[in-house]
Amino acid sequence: MGLRFEEIDWQPTPIGEISLRRRRHPVSGEDVYEVKLGDEFLMSSLFTTGEIALTELALAELPDTELDVAVGGLGLGYTAQAVLDDPRLRTLTVIDALAEVIDWHQRGLVPLGARLSSDTRCRLLHGDFFALAADPRGLDPKEPGRRFHAILLDVDHSPRHVLHPRHAALYQPAGLRALAGHLHPGGVFALWSNDPPDAQFTSALSEVFAQTAAHVVAFDNPLQGGTSTNTVYLAGKALDTP
Repeated sequence: MGLRFEEIDWQPTPIGEISLRRRRHPVSGEDVYEVKLGDEFLMSSLFTTGEIALTELALAELPDTELDVAVGGLGLGYTAQAVLDDPRLRTLTVIDALAEVIDWHQRGLVPLGARLSSDTRCRLLHGDFFALAADPRGLDPKEPGRRFHAILLDVDHSPRHVLHPRHAALYQPAGLRALAGHLHPGGVFALWSNDPPDAQFTSALSEVFAQTAAHVVAFDNPLQGGTSTNTVYLAGKALDTP
């Protein structure tokens, strides 16, 4: 039957100790993959509805044309996989600050790793998404000034609950304006959040983008019982914005 619990990898990182764990679900018998930063749970393969909705809601806003997409935060790869499932995709750039997480995928230690690493449309980039978003040269160091049709972000717990204090600047109007500069006219920025819709952040989005919305995504929570929710923020850049 295999082990009920296994710590697959543990590594010290600049933001703390990160670990990848696998455990056997007591009811379904399926393997559940979890990522922890110190004692804090970052993600679990039990809960992927919000990550997938982040992609599907954002890309649904875009026209039927070839798409170049950037994703901030690799994690277990569910957001990236949903992007690869869109037949319009031309290129996907996934940026993660932790080389250890990219290594998990490249070594096939997580279920989606082999697919993401082998898809020629997908590039896994070790870098600081927040620093790149604030840089006029943009998200792709190999191609300064490159623009994307969609930028999806799933790193912090929410705009108010960030993993590092330096991330907070992106959620202010100036930070959002810099990020919007890396989108094509008519492009979409989408953000995953574990908190309910935040009126203050929605107001900041509205200062920069032409259209904004906050979608509440509900999913079953077998650990706590009942239903839990995430929020997906969408922000569309005006077609006539340079």
